[in-house]
Amino acid sequence: MPDFMKILQQAQEMQGRFQKVQEELQGVTVAGSAGGGMVSVEVTGTGQIKKVKLDPSVVNPADVEMLEDLVVVAMADAQKKAQAQAQEQMGKITGGLPLPFKLPF
Repeated sequence: MPDFMKILQQAQEMQGRFQKVQEELQGVTVAGSAGGGMVSVEVTGTGQIKKVKLDPSVVNPADVEMLEDLVVVAMADAQKKAQAQAQEQMGKITGGLPLPFKLPF
């Protein structure tokens, strides 16, 4: 039974480290952009959108679809960067082993 207790203790320690990393990632801001920087999006390290910034020159009532596309691309860019940063942080905990699941963003 001592081995089981040791495994349980290690699992609890790892869970605590995962929680700490999640909290740290909430405080990190990652930026993504599209259209040469005309649309930029800031997200937390966990992928939550914090800010969207639009250059006035990209706001054209006659071409709303282009603006929508640029916003989607900028959001995807920021979230991709946030996920890469989260994977890097989690890799420090798991010793570089790939996670058996996808992060929730």
